[in-house]
Amino acid sequence: MLFDVTRGELVDLFGEDRIATLPATAFPPAAADTEGARLLGTVGVPTGTLLLRQPDADDGRLPLVQDVVDLEDFEDAPEGAAEWPVIGWLLNAHLALDPVSGTVHAVDADEETVVELHTDVSSLVQVTLRLQRLLEEFTFSGDEDEEEADFERLEREVDRIREETSGIDPLPFQDDETVWWVVADEIATGQRFKGDSPGARSLYG
Repeated sequence: MLFDVTRGELVDLFGEDRIATLPATAFPPAAADTEGARLLGTVGVPTGTLLLRQPDADDGRLPLVQDVVDLEDFEDAPEGAAEWPVIGWLLNAHLALDPVSGTVHAVDADEETVVELHTDVSSLVQVTLRLQRLLEEFTFSGDEDEEEADFERLEREVDRIREETSGIDPLPFQDDETVWWVVADEIATGQRFKGDSPGARSLYG
């Protein structure tokens, strides 16, 4: 694993009821015993920005890429991508796990692209954890005179997450078109603060 992530760390930050997991039985046999599947089953990811795909109610399995998009129109689809399990949804892309390499890909039906998004699932968990934590812990001053300084401070935090992640796994923020880059930009402009978080309260009253 590129990142050391534990179930206990997630629970301490978000609480037991905010952690989503996927059982091994949801994966195709070839993927069920991979490191990525084990991580999603034992550690999980915090809910909010990233949505894990729910297994089918009838057979308990995750859909495959070929079940959610038609890859015939994709020019850059890697060999075997049709058989990858779809593990989640982020922004406008299905997230699919290549069980052979362990890489997580963003499959965008509108753009007809399959892009490497994470070198492994630990990177997916880490980026989700850090951005979700920022959304839930960042506090604006509430002072209109300090609004510009608040957003500069928020942007620095977002940039720090990008830089520290990229030093270990360059894929999530490899350019300004990745789904994580877009999500991070939305956070930096205050678009994703929701609910009873300190950021939402100070932004929206």
